[in-house]
Amino acid sequence: MTRNVRRITLAPAYILHHRPYRDTSRILEIITQEHGRLALFARGVRGPKAKLAAILQPFRLLLLSWSGRGEAAQLTAAECADHEPPLPAACIMASFYLNELLLKLTTRHDPLPALFDDYHAAVAGLRAGQPLEPALRVFEKRLLDALGYGPDLATEAHTGKPIQPDGYYHFRPAQGLFPTIREAGGALAGRSIIGLAGERLAGARELEDSRRLLQAALAHCLEGRELTTRTVAKAVHGLRPGFNAVRAKPRTSEN
Repeated sequence: MTRNVRRITLAPAYILHHRPYRDTSRILEIITQEHGRLALFARGVRGPKAKLAAILQPFRLLLLSWSGRGEAAQLTAAECADHEPPLPAACIMASFYLNELLLKLTTRHDPLPALFDDYHAAVAGLRAGQPLEPALRVFEKRLLDALGYGPDLATEAHTGKPIQPDGYYHFRPAQGLFPTIREAGGALAGRSIIGLAGERLAGARELEDSRRLLQAALAHCLEGRELTTRTVAKAVHGLRPGFNAVRAKPRTSEN
C-alpha cells in the first residue's frame, strides 16, 4: 500500500499562493526547481503556536519536504534556504503579479527548472533594488519563452527578414511582427524590439514598446482570464507604469 508514496526532501521552492484549510492548516501552491508547480497540504501551520508560520512566506527561497500520492501531498518539513531581507514594500505587488502569472500560465507537475531560476532571479533583483519595469518585462519575456509562446523578436512574420533598428512594426499575437510606417497607430520601434530580444531595456520608448508587445502576447495566452493583481494595484495604489502589463477581459471559469 505504501510503495506508491513519494517522499521529497529539502527541495528548493517558493510559495506562490496559500489559502486556509480547516482550522489550523493551509493549502500551499508552490513552484519548485525539479518538480514544477504543485499543491501541498500544510497541517498545523496557522495560529499563535504554529512553528512554521513565520517560515512559510512568499518571495522567500525555502527548502521543503513532503510525502504523499498523486495530487494530495503533505508538507513534512520546511526551512529557509537563505536569510535575505524582505522585499521592499514598493515591489510587493509586482512580485505578487509574477506569482499570479505563474499560477495562471503554468501546469502542475511540469518541471521548468530554467523558469524557476528566472523567477528566483527576478525576486532577487527586486529585493536588491533593480528597476521595476525592466525586471517585469524580462520575466514576462522569459516566461513566454519557457512556455513555448515567446514571440519571434528577430524576424518579420512571413518574409523572415531581420528586424531593422530603424524600422517600425505591428505585433499580432500567434502570428508575429509585421512592418508598418512610423505614423501608424501602435507602431513598435524596431530598436525597441531588438532591445527586448537582448533584454536591454533602458529608455522610455523601449520600455513602453516592450510592455505593449508583451501585454498582447500574455493576453493571448491568458485567453480572457483576469489578472487580479493588476486590478488591485489600480484600485488601491493607483496603476504604476510597470504594472500596466496585461489588459484581459475576465471570464467566468477559473484556472
